[in-house]
Amino acid sequence: MAAEDGAMPGPLVLLADDEVSITSHLAPVLERSGFRVEVSHDGEQALAALDAGDHDAAVLDVMMPGIDGRGIVRRLR
Repeated sequence: MAAEDGAMPGPLVLLADDEVSITSHLAPVLERSGFRVEVSHDGEQALAALDAGDHDAAVLDVMMPGIDGRGIVRRLR
């Protein structure tokens, strides 16, 4: 599927962090760098997104409450 300007869409990145201020600042930076970004604000939501989507990469917060970034990686393995 091509983007509206004719360019191919960029890689899809999941950005998972419980701090909204971090995701609201980092997501636009990633988008300007050519990535498509999906945001999750907790580990359970991130796992569900990774299970349902076709992500190329994930940027995970190591210190989220509940399932943290390390827990997500352990479950994905």
